[in-house]
Amino acid sequence: MLEEFLRRSALFDLYGALLTEKQQKCLSMSLLEDYSLSEIGESLGISRQAVHDTLHRSEQAMEEYEARLGLLSRREAERETLTKVYDGVRALHTDDEAAKNELLRLLVPLAGLEDMK
Repeated sequence: MLEEFLRRSALFDLYGALLTEKQQKCLSMSLLEDYSLSEIGESLGISRQAVHDTLHRSEQAMEEYEARLGLLSRREAERETLTKVYDGVRALHTDDEAAKNELLRLLVPLAGLEDMK
């Protein structure tokens, strides 16, 4: 369930701008503000069922964008690669610790890691 939420959030970050204003608002209230279907419906003046349908169509649209463009898959693959490079650099046995530390410092933000010294 957490993985599903994180995937929807990541898709929304990548493809949210491609959705209609109504879809964006519903997803934002659901994902970012943790509103219930009823609360979203009240706020937007639509039925709970309409909110459900809008969220469902929005998620389908984002999955279709991902299937065609693959931005999330690409980002995850890049992060995995960078993490492996980071781990490899950390494992290096070198006399030049300053150079190794500089490489690690540069890799940390690229891989979305926190330095694990």
